[in-house]
Amino acid sequence: MTAVSRSSTRLRPHRWAPPPAPPRARRKSSNPPLPPARQIALPGAGPEDVVLGADGFIYTGIDTGEILRVDLDTEEVTTALDTGGRPLGLHAGADESLLICDAERGLLHWPGPGHSVTVLVDTVDNKPLNFASNVVADPDDGTIYFTASSRRWPLEQWMGDLVEHSGTGRLFRLSPGGEVETLLDGLQFANGVAFTPDRSALIVAETAAYRLNRYWLRGPDAGTRETLVDNLPGFPDNIALGSDGLIWVTLASPRNPVLDTLLPLPGILRRALWMLPDRLLPAPARTAWVLGVAADGSIVHDLQQDGTDYAMVTGVVEHDGTLILGSLHERAIAVTRVVSRSRRGT
Repeated sequence: MTAVSRSSTRLRPHRWAPPPAPPRARRKSSNPPLPPARQIALPGAGPEDVVLGADGFIYTGIDTGEILRVDLDTEEVTTALDTGGRPLGLHAGADESLLICDAERGLLHWPGPGHSVTVLVDTVDNKPLNFASNVVADPDDGTIYFTASSRRWPLEQWMGDLVEHSGTGRLFRLSPGGEVETLLDGLQFANGVAFTPDRSALIVAETAAYRLNRYWLRGPDAGTRETLVDNLPGFPDNIALGSDGLIWVTLASPRNPVLDTLLPLPGILRRALWMLPDRLLPAPARTAWVLGVAADGSIVHDLQQDGTDYAMVTGVVEHDGTLILGSLHERAIAVTRVVSRSRRGT
């Protein structure tokens, strides 16, 4: 994620006792490791999310506001559109359209080549929609589900939300008729959202709580939430349903021992931390890490490599065994592959 900047926003720390980090959080690679990745250079930084379009190209948004179209075979990169903001999570429709969560402009829709981008949602309850994060749409009825990470902190100050731990993230539903409904509130940095394979539920990542939630859309438990995976060894970011039926989860960084130590302590300590120069703040450890999670919460793939060449993985697409990765820091997307099943390490 982008460098932290200071503002007049006053930190309002909430105390929370996180579960002890699992031993897996201290290891720097998996066994087997994530295979070496081929990088495709981009004309800007921060391909935060990646999706496979209906036309077979990869789409990603960068910090210039552009949405790029990437040909994995030729490595040609072209500009599809410009949102005029900061695009984050994407959803590719079967009709070559894109839904775009823009951290500055809200939830956007692009019908496809030759069309302009339009705003679907930029206010909720008569207040500006801040930090729209990730989005998915039901192909059967057109219902859109999307997250917003924080009411209080913008993208460029994302760490403020993690340090404060105030839990102002939300999950929304946008009906085909245009009505916006809040399905979940009080989420700890709501992030990636994806359907289960049968679309009976949504999986929602809570970055600052180290967990994945299941929100039931159908069946006897419709409208309720339960924990799918708890006490992850890192910070889950964007997630996506793969062609293999697994939920692919990015872990942007391993758990931070300093943050875990401070969260249950009096808030004055975190306020003091927040006033330190940027160079003294706990920095996310560089790693490239993704998990493949089954619908029952079991971890089928745990793939990690050293982050020297590529790190802060925040976006993932799995298609026929190929993994395409995005990052909020790098100036490239990375292409690697799924390797044989790893022993569960969490």
